[in-house]
Amino acid sequence: MILPGTGRGTGEAGGGGAPRILRPEVSIARRLRRDMTLPEVQLWQQLRGSPQGVSFRRQHPIGPYVVDFFCPKASLVIEIDGISRDMANRPARDALRDAFLADNGYRVLRIAAARILADPTGTAEAIVSRAARPLHQPAAGPPPRVGED
Repeated sequence: MILPGTGRGTGEAGGGGAPRILRPEVSIARRLRRDMTLPEVQLWQQLRGSPQGVSFRRQHPIGPYVVDFFCPKASLVIEIDGISRDMANRPARDALRDAFLADNGYRVLRIAAARILADPTGTAEAIVSRAARPLHQPAAGPPPRVGED
């Protein structure tokens, strides 16, 4: 039996309270997930399902930005650059975005959309390889100084 006011079967949520308000970046990320470009779709088909145990997120909000793909394990941001990246003020905006991400501990990997379209499997394998074995491993400490090998 469904009790009046429980919201079951009516599409309404029960419990009352204020409606949930999302950060603008979250709403944008959700829209971008629905409207992915062909290179993004092809790359996501290869990266989803945690290949080699490395998980990825698509259209992930970080600060005021939404990045194309994100690997939390490696703090790696993957940005797909199409032809529009070279137009108008995009290079300057991308430089600010990359600086913000670097200042907050993220590595940014930019990949041309044409490369993904030409070889989505090979591109994904290269990304997974980089994410699985980052160049710097913070747990190992800083690299030895010259002459301390």
